[in-house]
Amino acid sequence: MNLEHEVYKKLLDVPKGHITTYGDLAKAVGLKNGQRIIGKIMNKNPYPVLIPCHRVVMSTGKIGGYAYGEDVKTKMLSDEGIEIKNGSIENFTKKLFVF
Repeated sequence: MNLEHEVYKKLLDVPKGHITTYGDLAKAVGLKNGQRIIGKIMNKNPYPVLIPCHRVVMSTGKIGGYAYGEDVKTKMLSDEGIEIKNGSIENFTKKLFVF
């Protein structure tokens, strides 16, 4: 299995209403300091409806980028019950999924 598939498969573990960070997802697939690699993989996600790359956020609590725009990512997260204020996730640690 290649790295992209491994990352996408691991991301499927993050339930609706929760988020993970680029760094935590990197660690979950065995990458040390692989945040940027995860970001690039998320940006190339061929199945954004099936693979919830919008649930991957920055470790600071900021929502981070999204291939379809931050407004779309904010809306998708909000629709799943994630509260966002000024581009940051409210109650960040309570919504964080641990692998």
